[in-house]
Amino acid sequence: MTKGVLRLVALTAAVVLAATGCVGTRVSDITPPNASQCQLNLALNDWVGYTADAAVITYIAEHKLGCLVQQKTLNEQVAWQGFATGEIDAVLENWGHDDLKALYIKGQKVAREAGWTGNVGQIGWYVPPWMAKKYPDITDWHNLNKYAHLFKTSESGSKGQLLDGDPAFVTNDASLVQNLKLNYKVVYAGSEPALIQAFRKAQQERTPLIGYFYKPHWFFTEEDLVKVDLPPYKPGCDADAQKVACDYPRLDLDKIVSAEFARENNPAYQLIKRFKWNNEDQNTVARYIAVDHMSNDAAAKKWLDAHPSVWKKWLPPRS
Repeated sequence: MTKGVLRLVALTAAVVLAATGCVGTRVSDITPPNASQCQLNLALNDWVGYTADAAVITYIAEHKLGCLVQQKTLNEQVAWQGFATGEIDAVLENWGHDDLKALYIKGQKVAREAGWTGNVGQIGWYVPPWMAKKYPDITDWHNLNKYAHLFKTSESGSKGQLLDGDPAFVTNDASLVQNLKLNYKVVYAGSEPALIQAFRKAQQERTPLIGYFYKPHWFFTEEDLVKVDLPPYKPGCDADAQKVACDYPRLDLDKIVSAEFARENNPAYQLIKRFKWNNEDQNTVARYIAVDHMSNDAAAKKWLDAHPSVWKKWLPPRS
């Protein structure tokens, strides 16, 4: 996900709610139709926003459409390989993988786009709020070398540390450091939770930290991390990963499905194609999971019970 970061589902025959639906309708009030079972092999990438997507899709697919959902935890690149083998039917949140689209959609023709999730993604470099307040000009990349000494760690040596997350996340950070001639070294926290904890500790203890992060993410409701302005993004400026010297693009996150799954056009596919919510919706479910420690099913059900007017639009039409 830094441009990367990591992401999941399955379902069956058409279900329909009363067209007008009561204001108090709860997802648990609706009975799945009697229909033959459908199956969904859902990629699950390893960040909590994707988990939130997968939780609500899986709940509806299983409880309302009678589908069998198989979730498979895979990193982004490996998940796309499953389109060709039939192991993966859907990736719910694609973070701008034009290279993978070229290979699997245009080249091998084993995958298809399935529309916008409604989420807008933004990857970037961030500092904790206390640093932006104490050093106002640190949010301009031109000034980063002036502050590099503040970020030195045992892992970065004589250079400042730029903290990334999981090594499997897609990132341009090493190239950006080199091409912008910044006196920094990319160091990996190892996971999304470790990255969150590093930023939380830096704010609480007023210790220096600069690292990549991304929206949508529930953590911004806890700490208002401040983005560092890198050279403005322009279409094509990141085409060559070795030469990139610009900020990350704003991304309309989309869904990718296998071509065979799309041709089947079963209720699970129709659900995924219709699925659309916003950053606030995703952050709410993600926070239920990550902060309130609710199970994926419980988190999904809580959100679905509160938003029937949203999810009813995702259901397959009456056949």
